[in-house]
Amino acid sequence: MTAASHRELGSSIQQILVSDPAFRPVAYLSMEIGVKASLPTYSGGLGVLAGDILKSGADLGVPMVGISLLYRKGYFDQSFNSEQWQVEKPVQWQPVQELTLLPNQVTVTMQGRDVIIRTWLYEITGTTGYPLPVYFLDTDFDGNHPDDRKITWDLYGGDQIYRLCQELVLGIGGLRMLRDLGYSNIETFHMNEGHAGFLTLELMREQGYYDLEKVRKQVIFTTHTPIPAGHDFFRFDLVEKVLPQDFMYNLRKMLPNADGVSMTELGIKFSRYVNAVSKKHAEVSRNMFSKPEIDWITNGVHPGTWVSASMKRLYDLHIPGWENDPGRLIQAIHIPPKDIWNAHQANKMRLMAEIMEQTGRQFDPNVLTIGFARRAAQYKRADLIFSNVKRLVEIGAGRIQLVFSGKAHPKDDGGKALLQRLLNAAQKVDDAIAVVFLENYDMDKGALITQGVDLWLNTPLRPREASGTSGMKCCLNGVMNFSVLDGWWIEGWEEGVTGWSIGPLPSESELVRYDETQDAVDLYNKLEKTIIPLYYEDQDGWIRMMQRAIAQDASYFNTHRVVKEYCEKAYDINFIGM
Repeated sequence: MTAASHRELGSSIQQILVSDPAFRPVAYLSMEIGVKASLPTYSGGLGVLAGDILKSGADLGVPMVGISLLYRKGYFDQSFNSEQWQVEKPVQWQPVQELTLLPNQVTVTMQGRDVIIRTWLYEITGTTGYPLPVYFLDTDFDGNHPDDRKITWDLYGGDQIYRLCQELVLGIGGLRMLRDLGYSNIETFHMNEGHAGFLTLELMREQGYYDLEKVRKQVIFTTHTPIPAGHDFFRFDLVEKVLPQDFMYNLRKMLPNADGVSMTELGIKFSRYVNAVSKKHAEVSRNMFSKPEIDWITNGVHPGTWVSASMKRLYDLHIPGWENDPGRLIQAIHIPPKDIWNAHQANKMRLMAEIMEQTGRQFDPNVLTIGFARRAAQYKRADLIFSNVKRLVEIGAGRIQLVFSGKAHPKDDGGKALLQRLLNAAQKVDDAIAVVFLENYDMDKGALITQGVDLWLNTPLRPREASGTSGMKCCLNGVMNFSVLDGWWIEGWEEGVTGWSIGPLPSESELVRYDETQDAVDLYNKLEKTIIPLYYEDQDGWIRMMQRAIAQDASYFNTHRVVKEYCEKAYDINFIGM
């Protein structure tokens, strides 16, 4: 056989392996997957991370598939009334413009009715052309009861029965759909949080006999938060109203001493591998669940999604091959400082243009610009910087400007009150410090802000930040973090080198009960004495830190590294030569 024939045969075999579902041994199940802003199937960090992992999987040629729900009303469109209170409206979008409807249909019995589930396909194409399919499950079509059509309307909406039905669609319906699509040889079901936990019941049903160990060998589980709201619990009396009796029988047998179903417990108890999303989060999770075996794989971000066009040109020129091997970004310390500064200023001008268009405010590109954009939850303390307005104005008048963005969950009045306080505080300092809030935070705005600010602010209450990824996007674009030492920042932080800390070291805050109000004091002191002087008086020193943020943090905190770790630790896939 000639060399050309060998190449042709090899190409044919590769096409078969790529297109045949039987050769994809990993299924990734997540309640939300954020692929792009125009596909509103995510609310925040959990979904965006899921999308980033699948994109890196496609870039690296990992034989996996993603599955989630299609949300007809998206998360929500955000606005504010005259009292600065968040108001939500459904997102208007047409799935047919973004996705391909497939003919496959499966049925799951819920509340005594057969619910028909269909699926839409979105195909991620990796940098080398490798396709990775993502399936979005849908119940909103003729043939279903009107109440059942609504199951896939709202992300994290409705009451507990609504949420329970959604999780049955994801766990049981997701597995049935995968089988119907031809995925017969899946060796690893990766549950991204507990929402897909009922997958374990369907695996048990498929076996035809009760064997917990066989189920466990097929499942891995990632826990993402120590916050109680992130761990769904359904009482058995409620579950009995929804689940068929044969499933209830197995469920009670699997959880013999429980009065209900903890979806996180299902994930942890019936998985062969369990991981947290940072080293610190693993410590917290081991204590929470009394499971010393919980491992960690610290989160990352997808390089190609979150790098700006100007920074990408710079990396392409000076660090060839960086996008498929982000570890090469360690060479960023050799990029000419002037080029890094100019690329960053281009990003900053893009952000300023968007601010002008959305708000009519003229921001100054020569003023230190600080960003804070993430889900509006109380523990994230978006308003910490306004704790002492008088002190803030003394420090920052004419020397800083602030950009905020973020959504509060529609049912989270505490989060909405936080946004209200934030907007009211912004008005108090407006004459001295320019402050804007960009409505409708999504992936596009997240990219624009993380690329265009000079400094990223992060102020969670410890130890509630499991990982966080927004600050990683900043590092990829040469933007330093100014953050409480929690989540990933404990691993990425080097004081005065990659950014700055707020408050004590983790070891110090654990020795005695730390007064969280002191975080604001430290924030003001470092702004006044270290950060602002460095920005205005030592541009060379500032750019050196930008280089270090890229070289030390962006080279590591990326989903290419995350996916490789999952392959090695959890998927049992030999990554060499892939």
